[in-house]
Amino acid sequence: MNSVPTNPSGEAPGSTASPSFRPLYQQIKGLITQSLQSGEWKPGELMPSEVELAARFKVSQGTVRKAIDELAAENLVVRRQGKGTFVATHHEERAHFRFLKLMPDEGVPHHPDNRIIEVKRIRAPAEVTRLLELKSGDAVVYIKRVMSFDGAPTILEELWLPGQVFKGLTAERLVEYKGPMYGLFESEFGTRMIRATEKIRAVGADAAAAHYLHVVEGTPLLCADRVSFTYGDRPVELRRGLYLTAQHHYQNELS
Repeated sequence: MNSVPTNPSGEAPGSTASPSFRPLYQQIKGLITQSLQSGEWKPGELMPSEVELAARFKVSQGTVRKAIDELAAENLVVRRQGKGTFVATHHEERAHFRFLKLMPDEGVPHHPDNRIIEVKRIRAPAEVTRLLELKSGDAVVYIKRVMSFDGAPTILEELWLPGQVFKGLTAERLVEYKGPMYGLFESEFGTRMIRATEKIRAVGADAAAAHYLHVVEGTPLLCADRVSFTYGDRPVELRRGLYLTAQHHYQNELS
């Protein structure tokens, strides 16, 4: 059973707080995150109530509630009125568009059709090694796919995944899996994407992109380089997407 010291700094009464001092609710948030990371509560599973967590950690229910508030804001857990708090999962409908920010100019957002072009294990290129914090010579799983909306090729993606984490990931498995790719990563490889950073710039379609997206070379495209992180802020995916924005736009919410 995890517990925290009565003094939130973890020091003896009367001592000077160290620079690493964290508010008590953040300590509880850290302990809950550790339980999520260890798999004590699985994605989609109902978590213990705030009362139960308060008893477990020997803190007030208000402290637990504040910790849960932050975890919900970070999309690690989901509150459902009258039902409780659940571990967030990529299989939820609400999560499907969290990382896909390309929206149609008209109509409602919907899921694209995927065509896997290539899946192979390769030695990580230098840039991938650096961004995924791998060792020189480490293997990665490389994936190339085209995503189409209403039959129109719209996104060309390349993905690099740590080979050690994604052992056994094949083109056949990706093709037969009908849910979101991040759902597959979560269910079968125990890797949940928590957050991501993106760099976006405008580019012209090269010959390969023009071929796969059915456009002429030089067509303006939106290029997004994304690094996705799992628990512990560990990078586990590099993804480069080329977006055709003739009928779509990139939409993000700023707060």
